[in-house]
Amino acid sequence: MSRRRLDAVAQRRGQQLASCLKQARYASGRSAEAVASSAGISVETVRSIEKGRTPTPEFFTVAALATELGLSLDELYASVRRSTVPSEHRGGPR
Repeated sequence: MSRRRLDAVAQRRGQQLASCLKQARYASGRSAEAVASSAGISVETVRSIEKGRTPTPEFFTVAALATELGLSLDELYASVRRSTVPSEHRGGPR
């Protein structure tokens, strides 16, 4: 069974998620290998996410990476949403 092709918004979300995780890892000064080992996932999974080859990683994979990198899921979600949703659709005061 093949996966459906992602639309442009989903692709941008994946790219932003990759960017956020990669930046957090660089800021932590840790290698992909160290983060992967601590998170209990393969280094290839970390690299695949960071390079945007896995734009929709599993929730528990993202949660494990966020925990290892000291990111809250709320902050990670907000960062990805901010960059991929037009301002008129974000809610809040207008």
